[in-house]
Amino acid sequence: MPTPPAPLRILIADDNPVVRAGLTALLGTREDIHVVAEATDGREALAAAERSRPDVVLLDVRMPGVDGISALPYLAKYAPVMMLTYSSENEVVQEALRLGAGGYVVHGEFTADQLVSAIRDLQAGRAYFTTSAQNALLAHMRAGRHEGGTATAAPHLLPDGLGTAYTTCVPPGGRTTTAQNTGGHGWEPPVSSSEPSRQTASQVQPVVAHYPSRHTQDTVNKRQYGLSSREVEVMDLIAAGMSNQQIAVTCFISEKTVKNHINRIFAKLHSASRSEAIATWVGTRTATGGIGSGGGVIGHG
Repeated sequence: MPTPPAPLRILIADDNPVVRAGLTALLGTREDIHVVAEATDGREALAAAERSRPDVVLLDVRMPGVDGISALPYLAKYAPVMMLTYSSENEVVQEALRLGAGGYVVHGEFTADQLVSAIRDLQAGRAYFTTSAQNALLAHMRAGRHEGGTATAAPHLLPDGLGTAYTTCVPPGGRTTTAQNTGGHGWEPPVSSSEPSRQTASQVQPVVAHYPSRHTQDTVNKRQYGLSSREVEVMDLIAAGMSNQQIAVTCFISEKTVKNHINRIFAKLHSASRSEAIATWVGTRTATGGIGSGGGVIGHG
């Protein structure tokens, strides 16, 4: 009787503990998949990759400390990397693929079974993209044609400082290096080519990317309106334009549970509709119904 293949070893890198727990629970139901490590940012992901040698890495884009785009080219030396994220901007998708991502899936655009299939495809050498990533690729190819027939391979200037965590760093010796004295690329974290090294990733001292303070704003809103951690997450997804069904898929909960969360959120924000709740959440409307100093335009994340 043939020996069954060893389970696929998965590393999950995401700063949201709810997402990590949900993915671990979801993948844990599959006999041929095993989550061997979790990380909250790119530096932890590098250390975990050296230690656990995963078969596939699931990598978020926006994480405090070392973001996913900065860590991506180094993680890709260990295993195929699939971006698993809320970030769907064209330039972010294109840069991730340029730096070595083998797939790109956006929360709310896939089912549990599709995610499992995507992981298996990636490990087998087949790319996998959800709708937003497909559209980004199409936009890239069309832009290339307009510019003379070939799409440019030049790096993109990304929002929120993404991809810059390793451009100016303090190497193990303690001397700061910059793009001027390292051939234009800055100091790169060493990646072992044979045996794992526990010391290597811990020596990396990245410059922290400067993000808009979404986490800080969430904390302020949570304290001001009395929302639970789950309600904060659901409200963020509402503000991002997701439907109840998409929120349910993203959070690994039922639509009925989503509706219950939304009812409680509306009560706490003194809102009668999604648009009023979003306006309150992003600061363009007070909880009593007035217009705040943020103006009257409501964005979608």
